[in-house]
Amino acid sequence: MILDDKTQNKPKIEYPTNWGFKLIGKDKEKLLACIKETMGEKEHLCSLGNASKTGKFHSYNASCTVESKEERDKLFKCFQDHDDVDMVI
Repeated sequence: MILDDKTQNKPKIEYPTNWGFKLIGKDKEKLLACIKETMGEKEHLCSLGNASKTGKFHSYNASCTVESKEERDKLFKCFQDHDDVDMVI
């Protein structure tokens, strides 16, 4: 399916599915702690992403299996609301 600004339908996501989050912030240790805190006992993968040219910002990639849209949205909101996260994609 091709999505563009003329497409009204969102892609259908089948759950459970593997879902990835990219977290961006100033302190990579605090980003990692945020991921561990948010995921808790949930099995997940985490890898260090890129740093900005100046080294001011860092990113981490985190992924896990989500059972529903509600769980996916809850994790996203936890990351988004965390003080050490500047942006989550």
